Amino acid sequence: MNPGVTIRNETGADVDAITDVTIEAFKTLAISNHTEQFIVEALRAAKALAASLVAEVDGRVVGHVAFSPVTISDGTRGWYGLGPVSVLPEYQRQGIGTTLIRAGLARLRKLDARGCCLVGHPGYYRRFGFENVPGLAVEGVPQEVFFALPFDGHPPQGIVAFHDGFTAAGHSDRAALAPDDTRTADAHGDSSTTRS
Repeated sequence: MNPGVTIRNETGADVDAITDVTIEAFKTLAISNHTEQFIVEALRAAKALAASLVAEVDGRVVGHVAFSPVTISDGTRGWYGLGPVSVLPEYQRQGIGTTLIRAGLARLRKLDARGCCLVGHPGYYRRFGFENVPGLAVEGVPQEVFFALPFDGHPPQGIVAFHDGFTAAGHSDRAALAPDDTRTADAHGDSSTTRS
């Protein structure tokens, strides 16, 4: 990782930068419905961000990762969803996304979380210890793109539901967003949660 990268908690002053980073990170990703910035906004508005970290280079926010609580049908508590994770295209493939994810997982462990799960690219998340867990799934999501990382080695069984914020597909409330800005297009559907 670039030694000039600082990982820190999101502040109110970062909101617009996080939105911009998220839009840019997912802009050309074909599997994205381009709703990731609305997901982050909805999680923030619902006070559902258990951890929201930014990566900063020379005072500029260049990356972001969000973690929010999930529910599991077997009643297991203390599990969180990872995503979205975003890094500006010109800073991708420099270890920033990896560093954000590792820092976020460490933060969850400090919160006594029992585990973390996500929907993402099969080739990326195994490096963090995420695996496909038989008997643990998200309705409508192929098993090969759903991953879990039990911190205690004991994965729950059942259906995982991500926070309602993951259904967000609407308009931004950003005061800085110009009325004619096309970034508020009506993108619909759920989204892949990774671009790093």
